[in-house]
Amino acid sequence: MTLHFTAEGLPDAPALVLGPSLGTSLAVWDDLAGALARHHRVVRWDLPGHGRSPAGLVSEGATVADLADLVLAVADRLGLTRFAYAGISLGGAVGTHLAVHHPERISSLALVCSSARFGEPEAWRERAELVRRAGTAPLAETAPARWFTPAFARTPAADALVADQRAADPAGYAACCDALAAFDLRAELHRITAPTLVLAGRDDLATPPPHSRQLADGIPGSGLVEIPRAAHLAPVERPQAVLDALRSHFTPWPGDDDNRRAAGMTVRRAVLGDAHVDRAIAGTSEFTAAFQDFITRYAWGEIWTRPGLDRRTRSCITLTALVAGGHHEELAMHVRAAVRNGLTPEEIGEVLLQTAVYCGVPAANAAFAVANRVLNQHSLNDHKDDQ
Repeated sequence: MTLHFTAEGLPDAPALVLGPSLGTSLAVWDDLAGALARHHRVVRWDLPGHGRSPAGLVSEGATVADLADLVLAVADRLGLTRFAYAGISLGGAVGTHLAVHHPERISSLALVCSSARFGEPEAWRERAELVRRAGTAPLAETAPARWFTPAFARTPAADALVADQRAADPAGYAACCDALAAFDLRAELHRITAPTLVLAGRDDLATPPPHSRQLADGIPGSGLVEIPRAAHLAPVERPQAVLDALRSHFTPWPGDDDNRRAAGMTVRRAVLGDAHVDRAIAGTSEFTAAFQDFITRYAWGEIWTRPGLDRRTRSCITLTALVAGGHHEELAMHVRAAVRNGLTPEEIGEVLLQTAVYCGVPAANAAFAVANRVLNQHSLNDHKDDQ
């Protein structure tokens, strides 16, 4: 058994692992994950007994170290030897443990509404006992007041996360309470070498701003941002403010253009192939350099990297647009790209047949001729490779 997780974004982009807070699922990151996945491979995971993670991954008396080991197992499964990490509350504690005890794995760290010690251990032991006896329903009743400001507490977004807590497995939830009871890294914060950002919700009652200030004071060179009008689940209540802070922290300087250019070149090579891109780069002149840079940053780095559509769908749309515009040289290139993106010749034929209705029969006739030539050449090359 392993933690349930999801991965979004380009497989070869820098990895960013996102940890949830106690009582929530990976959905706590829903408002930010897509935007972060434009420049990172975003991996989200569920705590044991939360979301879709089995409760039996931990048992009574579990520690944050146990949770951290489970996260490392996910990273190992995905081949992530080194990754950035952001975590909320207990998820942040996992990141703090990793940065202290496995510094070689953490490239950069963000601790959101978290702490080096979450209050007196006895309070967490009492909560664990309550949940083992009565389930999570009593805690779900009071969760909105703990997690959100009064103005946000009865919104649909808040209700959805409270439902996550209500659905959590009591054994898994209680074991996570045990982990919080035993957690205290105050004396070890100085060992963290990863660049660290600490975010606090100014209205957080569960881990008030002094907890974040203690983290920032103890971690060498760390930064501190306090989010106004936000309580414990700041990424849900103030997603844009938290997103801006995380982007600033995790996106290396200089600026977004370099990141768009790097991400665009990665996708461009993946879709069009190294040989085509190398020819385009070799043929770049002083006159065409600005246009090549524009295409890499904008078409490939801004549009093709967006998480809203997969590459197969983007290929279908691109083929249709090129047929409509009569851009046959570009069409040939993108027929080859469509094959690289997983479309079969039959599916490409269906796309072109659709264009006969909406772009016109003459346009589709020319497009079929172009595609037929490209696909025959592709089939011939495949046959040569098999010899």
